[in-house]
Amino acid sequence: MVANYEEALAFIHGRTQFKKSDHLNRMKTFLAQLHDPQQHLSAIHVAGTNGKGSTVAYLRDLLMGDGLTVGTFTSPFLIRFNERISIDGQPIADDDLVALVNRIQPVVVDLDATYPEGGPTEFEIITAMMFLYFKDRVDVAVIEVGIGGLLDSTNVFTPEVAVITTIGFDHMKLLGNTLAAIAAQKAGIIKAGVPVVAGRLPAEAMAVVTQTATQLHAPLYRVGEEIQTQVQATRGWQEQFDFQFGAQRLRKLRLSMLGDYQVDNASCALAAFLCYQRAHHLNVDEKSVKQSLAKTVWAGRFEPVSKDPLIVIDGAHNEPAVEELTQLLKQRFKGTEIYLLFAVLADKQHDQMLATLRQVPNIHLILTTFAGPGQRQVTDPQQLAAQYQNDDRVTVMPNWQVAIGQITQQMSDSDLFLITGSLYFISDVRQFFMAP
Repeated sequence: MVANYEEALAFIHGRTQFKKSDHLNRMKTFLAQLHDPQQHLSAIHVAGTNGKGSTVAYLRDLLMGDGLTVGTFTSPFLIRFNERISIDGQPIADDDLVALVNRIQPVVVDLDATYPEGGPTEFEIITAMMFLYFKDRVDVAVIEVGIGGLLDSTNVFTPEVAVITTIGFDHMKLLGNTLAAIAAQKAGIIKAGVPVVAGRLPAEAMAVVTQTATQLHAPLYRVGEEIQTQVQATRGWQEQFDFQFGAQRLRKLRLSMLGDYQVDNASCALAAFLCYQRAHHLNVDEKSVKQSLAKTVWAGRFEPVSKDPLIVIDGAHNEPAVEELTQLLKQRFKGTEIYLLFAVLADKQHDQMLATLRQVPNIHLILTTFAGPGQRQVTDPQQLAAQYQNDDRVTVMPNWQVAIGQITQQMSDSDLFLITGSLYFISDVRQFFMAP
């Protein structure tokens, strides 16, 4: 038994983080001993290389706008662990977390002693806690995949709708070195007869998703094909677009998150929401849809933490995300001096990420470092900068707090200060700005 919140977290984080396996038998055995709470949930499953968090947030607000109680399961957290398991946007209470740990701990101890491969991992435990917590509390859950899909601990239920937001190169050691291999993992969340919504996937990846959906007789709806969007030029901190999906046409939808990729994320969420409404014979309230999409925010995703001067944080933690971010900077900030503070984990494609960012002509790149999570290594900014000795736009400031102070002093009122890279770095920076 754990006595308090700190002990509960210590129990969770004290577990093995990862055990490579080619099946989900341990997770299924674990849940069976907890009376299979996942089988009593109405849920939407969201996979993808990037865009999962934003898509979950749009879905949450769309479903809440229809009066439903909505559970969301996301990772990683930005400020507190509890964010990962939330209901109607409110993180799980400390006391409920403690109660859940005490509920599952005896089962974990038993599996540690009896299961051939050993007991559940950290993520399996968090996933089981989520299923238990949501079972009698929510009308619908929106569940984000941890990594991949096919062998992810969340992939133990039949969703109402499956969503695959994007497919790109990340976590290649686990998922494979080709887009087709990665797509095969993501497509593992597709279930027989269950509608699938897919974002703008590369052709190689979409071919795998299409083949999987066809084999399972799962209706497939693709952004850019069955789901049509038209982005309109707009001023200010917003995106505006028209949307069409079957007979449903919605005009002048507004988002408060910037980027064409956010239009794609919102379109995935909206199509999944419409599929869910259709399956439950529920009407669609156009006014509610517009209000819900316009108010959705997702912490750490091109999020302004200061308006004067303009300071924005963005967790572009892999090469596909950096490509999207670079497009956004070129489109919306081409007349602006951009100061970009960058720190990333050593296991990411940092060379490609920096090469992409350097394509922005009006950029000053400041490389820094931070205290990484657990045993994970952070890229050395001096080593990273060594290959850019001939580019005077690239500098190093090892202390990120000092860097923020110096950059803030030297930028003008019309400049943009963007802090990006690892989500763990962005978490630290966000707490720095949000501190009282």
